[in-house]
Amino acid sequence: MTTERISFTGHGGEKLAARLDLPDGPHLATVLFAHCFSCSKDIPAARRIAGRLAAMGLAVMRFDFTGLGHSEGEFSNTTFSSNVGDLQAAAAYLTSRGMAPDMLIGHSLGGAAVLRAAGDLDSVRAVVTLGAPFDPAHVTHNFDGALETIQREGRAQVSLGGRPFVIAKEFVDDVSAQNLEPVIGNLQRALLVMHAPMDTVVGIENAASIFTAAKHPKSFVTMDDADHLISRPEDAEYAAEIISAWAARYLHLTPPAPPIGAPEGVVRVSEADANGFLQDVNAGPFHHTLADEPLAYGGTNKGMTPYGFLASGLGSCTSMTIRMYARRKGWPLEHVWVDTSHNKVHAQDAATGSGDRIDSFKRVIHLTGALDQSQRMRLLEIADRCPVHRTLEKSSHVITELAEA
Repeated sequence: MTTERISFTGHGGEKLAARLDLPDGPHLATVLFAHCFSCSKDIPAARRIAGRLAAMGLAVMRFDFTGLGHSEGEFSNTTFSSNVGDLQAAAAYLTSRGMAPDMLIGHSLGGAAVLRAAGDLDSVRAVVTLGAPFDPAHVTHNFDGALETIQREGRAQVSLGGRPFVIAKEFVDDVSAQNLEPVIGNLQRALLVMHAPMDTVVGIENAASIFTAAKHPKSFVTMDDADHLISRPEDAEYAAEIISAWAARYLHLTPPAPPIGAPEGVVRVSEADANGFLQDVNAGPFHHTLADEPLAYGGTNKGMTPYGFLASGLGSCTSMTIRMYARRKGWPLEHVWVDTSHNKVHAQDAATGSGDRIDSFKRVIHLTGALDQSQRMRLLEIADRCPVHRTLEKSSHVITELAEA
């Protein structure tokens, strides 16, 4: 993933700071991400979701609203409507670069903003909300009794997330005047609502109201015990995984033809967590999994080990080869499964001075159906014709190059 630090002009003429996360391979679609109230574009959940989507070929722009993060302007002069204006300005910037947004993602009040903005953006085909309020005025519950002061004096300082912010009467009046129900009902875009039942900032009833107001196609996925900011890495990973799978269905992504010399395309492996060993494994925009190491070797055990993937390749190829042969012969093979094991541990073998060792794979093939003994023995022979089996038995030539910086 390549990240561009950019700026564009917001609703009021101020320069807004943004990051544009670009896929290393073909660009298949564009996503615009709106952060939560008083947050920034750089919160961990936004970074993880952007990284996951970029890995599947989507460009993701995340920006700081006026007066927040690295953007210019005074936060005290902003309103919910100005946030929507900033979103529209961000979409216009992307459009000017030939990357009109195909999907909007909004977190918390940013989720309410993308619901409001989506109908005015013709390029948008899908919308995702994370912990979003059904009524934008819900955010005023965080003002700790300062509403009377705001109404009386025109503004007041409140503490949001442990930081002081000045909230103006214009913001309260604007957010209180919003009614998203008809907007959601006329969204005419695929909608994914994600919310945590234990969210103490924006209650789960908000997700229920958004989902009820929306028309199909719509989906709801719970984030279980995640907090409102989706601050735990495993919760951000889960959200990223769900959004990427859902987006592939509704954005109708069309990958280009594979490059010469790689008939099945390029498998891209990239770090998901620089502090551990977790890896994103992507084979085009539709196939994603995780590679990791066990807890005992410093990993988080969220995916198979590299040797586990090697064993799975042998097992799946064996099963497919057997099925193909039985189908061609018309034999009554009902089901086949292969238990594959490998006697080496990647973390040990990667250590300096470990020495060369011979790999040994063991396959136990299970066949069910009214097969006679000769058919069963023939299928056992056919297993050795599996292309991956043959690849592993021969010496492979691995060419390694260092990409240009």
